[in-house]
Amino acid sequence: MNSIPTPGRPHGRTFALLTAAALTVSLAACGSSSGESGEVTEIGFWDPYPQYDDSSDWAKYVQSCAPEGTTIKRTAAPNTDLINNLTTAVREDNAPNVVFLDNPAMPEASASGLLVPIDEVGLEATDADANIAGPGTVDGETYGVPVGANTLGLYYNEQVLTDAGVDPASITDWASLNAALKKVTGAGHQGITFAGVPGEEGTFQFLPWFWGSGADLSDLGSADAVEAGQLVSDWIGNGYAPKSAVTDNQSASWDLFLTGDYAFAENGSWFAQAATEQKFPIKMMPIPSQDGGAAPVPTGGEFGVVPLHKENSDAHYAAAKEVLDCLLGSKKQVETDDMLGYFTASESTREQQIASTEHYQPWADAISSAQGRTTDLGTDYLAASAALSKAEQAALNAAGDADQVKEAFETAAQEATGN
Repeated sequence: MNSIPTPGRPHGRTFALLTAAALTVSLAACGSSSGESGEVTEIGFWDPYPQYDDSSDWAKYVQSCAPEGTTIKRTAAPNTDLINNLTTAVREDNAPNVVFLDNPAMPEASASGLLVPIDEVGLEATDADANIAGPGTVDGETYGVPVGANTLGLYYNEQVLTDAGVDPASITDWASLNAALKKVTGAGHQGITFAGVPGEEGTFQFLPWFWGSGADLSDLGSADAVEAGQLVSDWIGNGYAPKSAVTDNQSASWDLFLTGDYAFAENGSWFAQAATEQKFPIKMMPIPSQDGGAAPVPTGGEFGVVPLHKENSDAHYAAAKEVLDCLLGSKKQVETDDMLGYFTASESTREQQIASTEHYQPWADAISSAQGRTTDLGTDYLAASAALSKAEQAALNAAGDADQVKEAFETAAQEATGN
C-alpha cells in the first residue's frame, strides 16, 4: 500500500531481495533504547513513507513529538518490509515503540501477537468512523489508532473529453465508460491509467471494479469476479490502457496521466491537491459500478500501533502513548492528516477539513462510504488479496483473451481457499 509512494496510498511495492535483506538488518537494529534507570531515552518509530527523508517536513513533525528528555529514531520503509521486520523485532524484543502499519496487515499482525491492545497503553479510537477503524479491531480487541484515510476515484482530463465529444455526466456504468474510452482513443487520445502492479497496491486499485461487478472476496472465481477481470483485460487488449499497467504503481500511473493526453486515471484522493496544480483541467467522478451508480471503494491508510515489549514494557508503552497522542490525538488529527494528504478518521473533524479545502469536497461521499478491505475476511484477507493480485496480473497479460481470464480467476479461488 504504500514508495514515493505518495502519501496515503497503500505502500505495496517491495524492494529487490538484496535490499530487503539489508532492510531486515537495519530495521531490526532500530528498535527502542532504554537508559540505566529503565526509562526510554530513544523512541523507535517506523513508518511506510520513505519518500520523506530526514530533512522533510514530515520527519521534522515526527521529531517534534519526542517527549522531553527523549529523541525519536525514525525509520521508513515500504509496508511489506515493515511487517516482515516487525515479526523479527518483536521476537528479539527489540521492536520500535510505534509503527504506522498499513490497514490490511492489522488482522494478521494482531493475531500473530505482534501488537498490544491500545487500551492497555491508555489509548482509544472511539471517535473514528466504523468503516475506517474496523480493520484495527480483531476478536473484540482494538489494536490501532487510525492515522487517517484515503480512497480511490476516477480522475478525468476535461480537455480530452471535450475534444472527443464525451460528456462526463454520461459515464454512469461500465458500458458508458467503455464507450467513452472508445471515443477518446478514436479521437487520437489515450484512454485510462491505473496501477496493476503485483501485490496489495494493485489489489487496492482493482477492488472497485471487483466489488463493482457484484463479486465478493470469499469467492474469487465467481462469474462476477471474472467479469471484473475481463473489463481490465479488455482495456489492455483494446488499447484503452497502456501495457505498462501490469507493472505500474500508483505514482507511475499518475505520472502517465499528467502527460496530458489520457482521458482518465483511477487513483487516490492523495492526488487531489496535485490535480489542482496542472496546466490542464482535472476533475474527479466516482468509479462506476457495472450496472450503474458508484462502485464500492476500499479505505486506504495506516494505523498507529504499539508493538509488544517484554522487558521494561511499562516505560516503552508510556513513551508510545505520548508519541501517538501527539500525532493522532483529537487536536492533532487535521494537522497530521493534512501533512500526509489524508482525510481524518473522524467524521466531525473531516467535515471541518473538507469544508476548508475545496479540492477535498468531491471526495466527501467516497470516503464516508468506503469499506475496509479486511472487514469480511479478517486474517484470511492477505491470502485472498495475494490470489486476486495474481489473477489480475494474468488477466492483464491475457489482453482480452476470455479463456485465460476465466482460468486465472478460477485458479485464484482455489489458491485462496487452499483447495
